[in-house]
Amino acid sequence: MAGHEIPDPADRKQLADPTAQHETAEDERHSVDPAFQHGVVVGFDGSTSSERALAYAIGMACRSGSGLIIVHVANRLPTTVWAGCEPPVFVEVPDHRTEVLGLELACADHLAEVPWILVERGGDICHELEEVGREYEADAIVVGSTQGLVGRMFGSVAGRLARRAQRPVVVIP
Repeated sequence: MAGHEIPDPADRKQLADPTAQHETAEDERHSVDPAFQHGVVVGFDGSTSSERALAYAIGMACRSGSGLIIVHVANRLPTTVWAGCEPPVFVEVPDHRTEVLGLELACADHLAEVPWILVERGGDICHELEEVGREYEADAIVVGSTQGLVGRMFGSVAGRLARRAQRPVVVIP
């Protein structure tokens, strides 16, 4: 064959077996408990509207016989630290609200009816809810409606999520 070298067997690279199943770091990171696959994802921050969404999601999970994935998207605001002549450094300030919410949820009697987990994420609320929904192959995402001026100015989480989600979004007023 002109222009092609045939390597010796010692030089050949091991070809991957296409039928073999290999777990990558990405697959390992996103492996989920099968009890919660095809469950109901609900956004929860402790507000009145998220409490109503949680109550609806509990009923939905009970009726479908699935697990409940409660998602709290933490406020991880970058804070600038200025150290003399060094360029500014951005540090994430942790949000301890997830721990408090977890304790409140663990003591809640109404959650005894359904298996549930609390997932903490940081970032854009819409993106993180959809991402958790994708990871757990959720049947639906339940959120409370945004009230007030902030929702009107920046667009509500529910509205943005409904426009971009790849699964049904239930908005509880």
